[in-house]
Amino acid sequence: MHELSVCQNLVMQVERIARERNARVSSITIKIGPLSGVEAALVEQAYPLAVAGTCLSAARLIIDSLPVRVHCGVCQKDSVAAPNRMLCAHCGDWRTELLSGDELLLSSVELSRDPIAEVALQ
Repeated sequence: MHELSVCQNLVMQVERIARERNARVSSITIKIGPLSGVEAALVEQAYPLAVAGTCLSAARLIIDSLPVRVHCGVCQKDSVAAPNRMLCAHCGDWRTELLSGDELLLSSVELSRDPIAEVALQ
């Protein structure tokens, strides 16, 4: 299950961000395209294992799905396509170029600071 290693790498990246900003992580948002090779449901299952015992253990994981978007080489228009049928939605041609849908992105990290700890640091 490579989704666990994806989550572990995500945890390392977000821990570094939190440490640099001296903050706690409230939530993490990732975006997953259907052609990324990563299954959102398996990421959801692996996430609790990856964050156990880390500063992210209380952080909520939010997963946004991205559509497959293609550019048609015939009509020159962009459209949404099915992952297994990347035809132009405008003219139906098969000569398309993938624009998006294969991404796995860390979209946002919501951080919070403890006001009491900040006063102690001053």
